[in-house]
Amino acid sequence: MTVYSMLDLAITSPNDTIADALAATVPAAQAAEKSGYQRVWYAEHHNMPSIASSATSVLIAHVAAHTTTIRLGAGGVMLPNHSPLTIAEQYGTLAELHPGRIDLGLGRAPGGDLAMLAALRRTPGDAENFPTDIIELQSYLGDRLPTDAVNAYPGRGTKVPLYILGSSLFGAQLAARLGLPYAFASHFAPAALKQALTVYRDTFQPSTVLDAPYTIAALNVIAGDDPAWAANEMRRTQRQRLRGFLKNRAADLSEADLDSILDSPHGDAIRDMMRYTAQGTVGQVRDYVRTFLDDTGADEIIVAHAVSDLDARLRSIDILAEALTN
Repeated sequence: MTVYSMLDLAITSPNDTIADALAATVPAAQAAEKSGYQRVWYAEHHNMPSIASSATSVLIAHVAAHTTTIRLGAGGVMLPNHSPLTIAEQYGTLAELHPGRIDLGLGRAPGGDLAMLAALRRTPGDAENFPTDIIELQSYLGDRLPTDAVNAYPGRGTKVPLYILGSSLFGAQLAARLGLPYAFASHFAPAALKQALTVYRDTFQPSTVLDAPYTIAALNVIAGDDPAWAANEMRRTQRQRLRGFLKNRAADLSEADLDSILDSPHGDAIRDMMRYTAQGTVGQVRDYVRTFLDDTGADEIIVAHAVSDLDARLRSIDILAEALTN
């Protein structure tokens, strides 16, 4: 049976406010819970007006209060932006409030640009501490004191499950060395997916938390009852990503201008970001996901429903579940 989960970036569509995007996370999670999704994750991004999930622990607490059984977590916390103790306390608090439902995915990327790092009082060099920061964080969430003087309250003994996130071979190698599950961000960085999964599996070292490799692969899903609508939604999402890439330079560009860029060699990278996308009706989505799983051997898929309208997104959530359970 396919294990399927959801990544929710709390996307702010052009006609919506941040409050609208945050409000939509609750019905989306409730629909995922009802439809048998394993978990919903929220990703830390900064200085991006179209993404409202920057404060992951706050958003998780809100959604957890309006759901019952589904696992919730970060996919992920960009650990170099924080002290391990702070994250242990935040996610330890969540785990005490919602036992058995909290995950913690960890990434090394900053989740923004250099100006954002400066605003967080961090530097690019902080990423070099990622491996040791994970070990420190793991100790805060375990039963043993990391030092005689410092401990995480809440946090200690919660053993919040840790996942290493990545889009390159570095994360795969680190997850394998630490014996932790590995999630690859192929929904926007597809290039190294198969190589990274192979490296992770080939070099995996069993640990006290995991005795065999466990892989999660991400993909986009645009599922609907009308294939033409799904194709149009795919194009809309590509335009939105191009606008985000161009930032202020996109302000005066029409949709026709954006389409012209997307169809040129300059748009190759943007189009390739969505290389792994299940698009269309129940049958089309089912066929795509089966092929994707055969090609990657992933133990679990985590999907970003790249759909702007909330009602359409809820339908996409249901269609994926129908495709994978029937």
